[in-house]
Amino acid sequence: MTRPQPLWLVLAPGLFLVMWSTGYVAAKLGLGYIQPLTFLSLRFGCVVVIMAVLLAILRPPLPATRAAWAHLAIVGFLLQAVYFGMCYMAFDAGLSVGTLALILSLQPILVGLIAPGWTDETVTWHRWAGLVLGLTGAVVVILARSHIAAPSFVAVAFALLALLGISGGSLWEKRFGVSHHPVTANLVGFAAGFAGVAPLALMFEDRAVDWAWPLLGALAYLVIASSVIATWLLLAMIRAGEVSKVLALFFMVPPLAAALAWLILGEAMPPLAWLGMAIAGSGVMLASGQRKV
Repeated sequence: MTRPQPLWLVLAPGLFLVMWSTGYVAAKLGLGYIQPLTFLSLRFGCVVVIMAVLLAILRPPLPATRAAWAHLAIVGFLLQAVYFGMCYMAFDAGLSVGTLALILSLQPILVGLIAPGWTDETVTWHRWAGLVLGLTGAVVVILARSHIAAPSFVAVAFALLALLGISGGSLWEKRFGVSHHPVTANLVGFAAGFAGVAPLALMFEDRAVDWAWPLLGALAYLVIASSVIATWLLLAMIRAGEVSKVLALFFMVPPLAAALAWLILGEAMPPLAWLGMAIAGSGVMLASGQRKV
């Protein structure tokens, strides 16, 4: 008899979707007042302080082996320093919220193609067809927005590096990750992220900050909702189910993020761009909806 899922796992997809999508908008809003790597260093530093305090109060179990510590740090570096770092750099280079979210929604397809021999999943023609549809949709969106704000090659390159970062972190978590207390996992992961971006901020940015209320609000949201809660939900869902199926949630992120960016930031999305999102979403759904055989 199949045991019913716990309530938190039932609610996790919807909560994650809202928090992750809103995080894109909060990040771009905050970047109007601070440089990208400095913003990330501040964000990760706040999370590390919060997790360190909770660790001292709750005294959760720590990883039992050096390998377990290393796996947590590797996943944290890939998800925090590489993924978020490249996202912020893409925003700083002028990429729109909707376009970045759409490129990153190709993650489950990329993961599904790499998965054989790594997570013991099967590649089918559906995933290759999904990749074609996903890339086609992304191109349509970029072209549709080109008369409004054509993205630079550098901005798209940053987005692709972010895609590789979150895909690599998800695959590593699926292969080597085990259940850890969320305080422990977040402390190690965000400390690894901070170690990855803070030196770069010191070397390449002047670290000037305009402490306006929009920045403080964006920082608070990104620390609590996006960094602590959403990241833990993502890793917990990955451990609980098939990686490509879980990451199919990402096909819903681009339209929600684009709608929020339109409402909050005033980013225009022409009708053709919405068609491109629908095409890409169909590709992600096609690639992610096949169970292993």
